[in-house]
Amino acid sequence: MYENLATLAIFAFAFSVIAGRIERSTISGPIIFILFGLVAGPLGFGLLALEVNAVELRVVADLTLALVLFIDASNADLSVLRLHSVIPKRMLTIALPLCIAMGIGLGMLVFPDVALFELCILATMLAATDAALGKGVVSNKEVPPRVRESLNAESGLNDGLCVPVLFVFLALATGTAGEAGGVELALKLVLKELGIGIAVAVIIVTLGSKVVRFCYSRGWFTDVWIQIPVVTLALACFATAQSLHGSGYIAAFVGGLLFGHFSDKDTHKLVLAGEGLAELLAMLTWVIFGSVYMGYYWSSMTADVVIYSLLSLTVIRMLPVIIALIGTGEKFETKMFLAWFGPRGLASIVFLVIVSASNLPAESVLAHTVVCTITLCIVAHGLTANVWAKRLARKLKVS
Repeated sequence: MYENLATLAIFAFAFSVIAGRIERSTISGPIIFILFGLVAGPLGFGLLALEVNAVELRVVADLTLALVLFIDASNADLSVLRLHSVIPKRMLTIALPLCIAMGIGLGMLVFPDVALFELCILATMLAATDAALGKGVVSNKEVPPRVRESLNAESGLNDGLCVPVLFVFLALATGTAGEAGGVELALKLVLKELGIGIAVAVIIVTLGSKVVRFCYSRGWFTDVWIQIPVVTLALACFATAQSLHGSGYIAAFVGGLLFGHFSDKDTHKLVLAGEGLAELLAMLTWVIFGSVYMGYYWSSMTADVVIYSLLSLTVIRMLPVIIALIGTGEKFETKMFLAWFGPRGLASIVFLVIVSASNLPAESVLAHTVVCTITLCIVAHGLTANVWAKRLARKLKVS
């Protein structure tokens, strides 16, 4: 245990002192994290001997995602988001269903032996985009604000929308759907998860923000404890919604939007410490992914899995987004940019852990495909984020 802790601590220290330089390069942090996990893990030098089970990985990924969603939403520019709300609305209501449908259709061609509902599960797991992996684009000031805020809103909300859909397909695949039809069950779950998630966020953050403002205005905070409220509010929103069978992801994102609105000019100071913790948790998640999962699954990867993963990153994600944005007035390159940066990561890992507990016949195919897609996504999006962001900024300035 202590050898693992020492290795992780030294690596985290080493990365933290050069993080600014890395952010300006063509290599992203997650690429370095998974490579370190792979090299330092059992298949490399054996410096890390992590024994992490699925439940533990889900806890780490869930906590990371809750913090990232809350903090990114807190930092959102609501005036820009309101002005250009048509983009995330179309991406969530048109592109997301199309993405799942296209993932199912191409899945039938690539994996003809996999049952229909299991293909539905796979398509849903890979339709959810990752706020943590997309952070490099969302926080890049060179990217036009409307593009940043649209991607931020999409990645913040589509995880929560995919959860009930995933549970519906799981119920249908395992024969536990009951008498309710798939569409009826999906609507009930979506409305329930959305309703509970939003209600929890409104109650907790409205009350919490009032307490924070009251105490902050009277100087009752200390320099140390002022770093705590955002982290605790984010986790309270997520955990409360989950315990009430709502969407913790929706609660975290909506809670963050409300907190940013209530905090106004003090938002950055209040969320800064939470950002550091979220980055550290994200680093830990990707190191675990690289050390425990990448080597194990990539050693038995098949051609059909790689083909579907590449399709998932390109056609399955990009075509629905481009179709959804027809008529918005956005230039084609902007549509391509919005379509390309829909990374798969933490949410897909959480979904995989949930699905793995169901003992589906095609579990191995699903797991290999999710791991392959996440790995390719981390590399492809990490290498192109800064380069394309600068190119897009230049082209839009010229035009």
